[in-house]
Amino acid sequence: MPKKLKCAILGAGNVASHHVKAWQQLGQVEVVGIYRRNEEKAKQFADEHRLSWTTDYKEFLNDPQIDMVDIVLPSGLHSQFGQEAARAGKHVIVEKPIDVTLDKADQLIKTCEQHNVTLGTVSQYRFMTGMQQMYEVLRQGKLGKLVQGDAYIKWYRPQDYYESGAWRGTWQLDGGGPFMNQGIHFIDLLLSAMGPVKSVYAKTKTIAHSIEVEDIGVALLEFRNGALGVIEASTSSFPGLPAKLDIHGTDGTLSIEGDKLVFMHTKNEEPYHASDVDSGGASKPMDIDVTPFVRQFQDIVTAIHKGSQPTVNGYEARKPLELILAIYQSARKGKTIVLNGQ
Repeated sequence: MPKKLKCAILGAGNVASHHVKAWQQLGQVEVVGIYRRNEEKAKQFADEHRLSWTTDYKEFLNDPQIDMVDIVLPSGLHSQFGQEAARAGKHVIVEKPIDVTLDKADQLIKTCEQHNVTLGTVSQYRFMTGMQQMYEVLRQGKLGKLVQGDAYIKWYRPQDYYESGAWRGTWQLDGGGPFMNQGIHFIDLLLSAMGPVKSVYAKTKTIAHSIEVEDIGVALLEFRNGALGVIEASTSSFPGLPAKLDIHGTDGTLSIEGDKLVFMHTKNEEPYHASDVDSGGASKPMDIDVTPFVRQFQDIVTAIHKGSQPTVNGYEARKPLELILAIYQSARKGKTIVLNGQ
């Protein structure tokens, strides 16, 4: 049996509790402590989860017993802290997005490679049952030639959500609004299903909140395989609908809502309809299932032990970031943006 890895968590925001629960359910990793700059909040989180705590993250980086760090700090700090951890010889896990600029993402990827540590980015939606079913359908070619792929993330967040942290709704640390924050999961799924995007034209607005970044937007995509697509992203759509992914081909269509495959109809099979769709955080940010985190953390731990790349490695995490930044560039300039791709 491989040794049990020891993990420190940097950051104690909303999703940190889900990470701790997922690691504990996995059973192959021991979460030993939490870092948070605010002493009172660090202690409160640590007491709740029976962990040690510190307001100096370098204590964990300098501890030879720590094998990995799980970074759940504001998005614009992921690369900075991840690079420090890599230089200390720790494996690195960061919440999505990998960071908020391509330069910082590339620096993190390069530093992890230079120091021979594993880098994984949390994109737990890929590990939900409905998504796994979608990948199998696509692997078998049941939809034929893909002609259109659409993602709809019409969620709702009240103003006090953005006011709950000074970094929320800022370009520097949040990196954007519903495209970068809420929408990135389904944008990642869209790219994993349809392949890379050739060009994008987008419009964004800030309509319902007092924030720097957008709270609603629409993007028109042309994929490299010739297919077209649309992304709609919002945190202004009261009361919030389950996120939706539609994949269309010459031989069939499938739809994902929330975490489920809810519809599929191909030329060779009878239509399939599901019910009881999970809202998946449409109006409550923490209304999300821990199980997909457990599955992704298993994938990352297996990669660490094998010395291989996890499913959502740095290069995979870079893809949705590149598209989202192109969406913002298009919205600012009012013109179509051609993506470079890597």
